[in-house]
This record gives sequence, C-alpha cells and structure tokens, in this order.
Amino acid sequence: MISRTQKRIPVRSHVHLTTHDLTKGYETGPVVDGISLTVSAGQRLGVIGENGRGKTTLLRLLAGDLAPDQGTVALHGSLSLVRQEMPFRPDETVGDLLSEALRESRLALSELDSAAEPFDERRYERALAHAEDIEAWDAGRRAEIALDALDADHDRSTRLEHLSVGQRYRVRLACLLAERADVLLLDEPTNHLDAGALAFLTERLRQHHGVVVLVSHDRALLDDVCTQLLDLDPAPDGQVHLHGGGYRAFQEAKRAERRRWEQRFAQEEAEHDELTGKVDRARSRLQDGWRPPKGAFKHKRTTRAANKMRTVARRLEELGDQRVSAPPPPLRFTPPELEADGDLLHATPLEVPGRLRLTEPISLGAGEKLLVTGQNGAGKSTLLAVLAGRLTPTTGTVAHTGRVALLAQESAFEDEDATAARLCPRAAELGLLTAADLTRPVSRLSTGQRRRLDLAVLLSRGPHVLLLDEPTNHLSIALVDDLTEALRETRAAVAVATHDRRMRTDFGSWRSVTLNSPSRSHESSVASEVGPLLSTGRCAR
Repeated sequence: MISRTQKRIPVRSHVHLTTHDLTKGYETGPVVDGISLTVSAGQRLGVIGENGRGKTTLLRLLAGDLAPDQGTVALHGSLSLVRQEMPFRPDETVGDLLSEALRESRLALSELDSAAEPFDERRYERALAHAEDIEAWDAGRRAEIALDALDADHDRSTRLEHLSVGQRYRVRLACLLAERADVLLLDEPTNHLDAGALAFLTERLRQHHGVVVLVSHDRALLDDVCTQLLDLDPAPDGQVHLHGGGYRAFQEAKRAERRRWEQRFAQEEAEHDELTGKVDRARSRLQDGWRPPKGAFKHKRTTRAANKMRTVARRLEELGDQRVSAPPPPLRFTPPELEADGDLLHATPLEVPGRLRLTEPISLGAGEKLLVTGQNGAGKSTLLAVLAGRLTPTTGTVAHTGRVALLAQESAFEDEDATAARLCPRAAELGLLTAADLTRPVSRLSTGQRRRLDLAVLLSRGPHVLLLDEPTNHLSIALVDDLTEALRETRAAVAVATHDRRMRTDFGSWRSVTLNSPSRSHESSVASEVGPLLSTGRCAR
C-alpha cells in the first residue's frame, strides 16, 4: 500500500519519504525484504549492492511503479524517477519530453492568471504560494541550462527514436532536473555522462532542496553527493544497514564486518561440532549401559553424567538459536586467460561523416592498452564499432588478426526467453552470475545481470582484442574493481572508452587517443545506424 500527499508542502523541511517493512519478491525469493527507513529533506541516500540485490526494484517501489508484497511507502512531496532504460513512443520528440517536464509550472502560472481576473484573494494566495514553491517562472531557464550542460540541447522536433540511448537519457535527465520535484529517484544517472555533465549533475544534486535517492556504481559520485549509504548486500543479522561517512569509509567498514562475520561463523561452527561430539558420546555411554567403576557414589556419578549431557545439550540448543548464518560466498570475477601474440589490430586515420574523425593511426599488439577519451558526441562508440568491423568507415581501413570482441554500451539479446545457462554456461565459472541466475530466462535478469551475461559471452569466446564501450555501465562497484584489475593484467589487446572517473584514473598510465566532435548537427549515434549489437550466439564451453 502506498499513501501519497499529492499537494506540495511549502515548507521544504517537511518533505520526506518513509518506508515501513517494505517487501517485494519474485519467483526466486524476496529481493527487497522488510526495509524500514526515513529520508528527509536535505538527505541524499545512496543505494548500493551487488547486481540483482533489488536496487532498481526498491526505486520502483518508492516511486509507486511497483506494488509491494507487504509494507508501506509514505511520500510527502512531489516525485520524479529517472530509470536506467527509458521507454518512449515511436513518434515522441524532445519537445514532448520538455513540455511534460514544464507542464506543472505552466499550469501553476495559468492558475495564478485565472485567480487574478476576476480577482479571488484566497485562490490567488494559494496559486501564488504554489508558483513560488516550484519556482514556476524560472522553469524554462532551468530546462535550457540543464539541456546545455548535459549536452542534450537537440532540436525540439527531433524524434527520440533518432537519438542514441545515451542522448535520450541525457534529455530525460535534464527534464527531471528542470521539474524541481521534491523527491528525486535516480537509477545509475552517470552511465551516459561525460566529465562536464557529471560535474553539473553532482552540483545540482548537492544543492537539491528535498530528498535524493540514488543508485550508482560511480564511487566518486557516491562520495561527493551522498550523506548516507543503504547497503543491500547480506549482513550477519540479515538486515539492511545505513552507513555514513562516504563510500571509502563504508568500504573499509564492510571489509571489517565481513572478517568479523567469517571469524564468528568459524568459531560457532567449531563450538557446535565440539558440543555435538560431547552429547553424542554421553548419549552413547548411557544407551550402551555404561556404569561407573565399582566403589562409592556409583549412583551419584551416573546421575552427574546424565545431568552433564543435558547441560551440554541445552548449550547446544542455545548456540543453534544464536548462530549467525554462513557468509554467502561473494561473486568473485575470475577472468579467463586470454592468450595473444604479436600485432593484432591496425587502423589508418578514419572518418565517418558527422560521427568520427580519427586523425592518427591506431595499432595494438598483445598486452597493449588504449584509453579512448572525448566528450559526448566525439565518436568514441563509433570508433570502437569501426575497429570491431561493425561499421564501415568512408575513409580509412582497419585490419586485425585473431578474434575481436566488442562490449557495446547497452546489452541486447536476440532470444529473451533463453536461459542464461543456454547462452553462456561458463558465466558462473567466471564469477559473473550465480548458479540460480543461470536457470533464469534473460528477460527475468536485472539490467546489471544482463550486462554480466553479455560480458561472460564475450570473454568466453577467447578474444585476442577487447573493445569495451563504457564497461562500467550497470555493473556493481565490486565487479568494476575486479574488471579493472583483469584488464590491467590480460595479455589481450584492450581499448576502453569510459567516462567513469575512477576507472580513467586507474588507467591513467595507458596510451590514449582523444577524439573531438566532428559535428554538433548530427543527432544520432552509431547505435541508430547499425542497430542494437545483439548477443546472438552462445559462448564457448
């Protein structure tokens, strides 16, 4: 059940979001289990956890997009949700999104005009308070600033279907920031943002007057923005926990908690085994008709033996009630050994009109690494698609020896009904999916789990050249760390395009190529020309 206060509350300190015993499950069990929390105005909550832990489900429950199995959500204030993937109508335009974002401000100003003539004092005061509360006069300017800062200032008549996934996302994010909603829910908002757009978003979230609930793998954003972190990963007491102090402090606390959990579990297991052995031996003696040696106090010694067995049995029962569960083994990425030798890829200067202008050649040999940088629209995705042979340049050539694999920005699968095991049974062996996840159809996997499956399919084919376009998109922080280390160590040739600030810092010693935008007028990206890059085949076994 979800209760909502639809009218805006003029006093912003009253804006808050509260959940009680919030629970939602699917066929595999609960993914959000008994969460109770309150987030008040001025607080910015980061939600973290492994892929499949229910982060997106939680946001949808908070937004009223999903009904909980039990528990409640109470929202005081207006709300906007930005999803990881944005559905749209075929004929929908940039102008349509902008009009919807500005609708409430326009209605507020219209109501103010209506109350002024003929003049109705009480109605006018209410309308004026509401217009001032949402800063209705400033809505258009806010939208223009956000669109420009996020590199989303496309012609208003441009159809969304003609924009790339990232371009559509940035338009929607700009519209959300212009709406001035009291409660902002954002699901992986940095996936398609360059450095300038990230700086703008960071500052806007830090200045937000109401509540922010943020799901992100971007460690820098979590540190810069969030006042608290909600950890959805397993804990010894089975509850979710709030942490303050930023992501770095949380990471250290989480490691220490895991060590204590493992130590306590080991100690309790050892004590349980010892007590079980004592009870078994005492019971065996009594059942076998054991008697103490001849002499005095034979009866007392027999009684003491039985009493001792009961005492140990009680301690065993108490221990069973208090024992912590076994720490679930974390998914640990175990990359395959990719063997490669010699020169693997060579590209002359390349051009795709309106999309890409590469003015220098690129060569990659075994173990060599390349970082591709540039602002949104500079052609990074186009370059990787050309290097992979997915797109033919009008000028220049690409030659490679051996197998080349491209991880596109977004994961798409030809057969959504196929199980993950059918597409890549090695996904569990690689530490990318659990055994339970392998039995589920692709359509039932979370966005992050689909991304993991895509990575598993790609790696299991044993590529000699890895081309990775925004590889951190939708992945958990732990996997991003593991992937970063694997890319450093692999013998394959690697080219990475990423806006992730931590990954770019980690790869700071790599050779780099910086692309400049060939055209600001071209609205669509490589995704709209070559279509989704579908994972159609199965991975090597």
